Formats: sequence, structure tokens, C-alpha cells
Amino acid sequence: MEATDGGRQPSGFIDPEPERAPEPVVAGPGAGGMRLVPDRVEGMGVEVLTPEYRQIMEIVASSDSPVMAKDVAVALGRETTPAKVEPVRGQLRKLADRGWISRTGAGRYLTR
Repeated sequence: MEATDGGRQPSGFIDPEPERAPEPVVAGPGAGGMRLVPDRVEGMGVEVLTPEYRQIMEIVASSDSPVMAKDVAVALGRETTPAKVEPVRGQLRKLADRGWISRTGAGRYLTR
């Protein structure tokens, strides 16, 4: 009786609000463990890649000869400093490792 004063005063307990239904989550590439660059299989198009990787693929495909990471960085509008070229090199290597492009022994990249 002391806690509620015999029922004459509010107890201080608040009824919880009803829980809302969770909002649907739209998962894009890279979310929840999804790969940004999937392994390429026959018949798979570049539309499964993120826009940046598609742009890199276009640059490599439009070149007459194998390209270096520095060339791709310049085509993307980036500076030629190591801090700007190395991420592009990593993206190219990822594309090559997953079968989208080929890497030559000299570290240049070309389409398959």
C-alpha cells in the first residue's frame, strides 16, 4: 500500500507503447556479408557490380592495351598519389581475382 499510497496516487509505472513492426531492410552489395564483387560466372553481366566497379570495368574495356592502376585512377578523376592509386589497384586486383578481368605479369589489367 505504501508504494501506491493505497491506490489514491498514480503508481509511477507507465504502460509501454506497443511495439512497431520492423521496417523492411533493403540489402545492397556489401551489406550483411554480401560481396561487392561476386565471382563471375558465365552469362553474368556487369550490372551485378556496384557503379564504381562498373565504371572501372568500362575504363579497362575501352582501353586498346592493358592498363595500369595509375591509368585507371586518372580516368576516374583521381590524383596520381599513392594514397589515391592504391585503392584503385586493390579494386582492380579484386576484379581480377574474381574473374572479371585479367592481370598480366607486369601488373597491368585487361578484359577477359
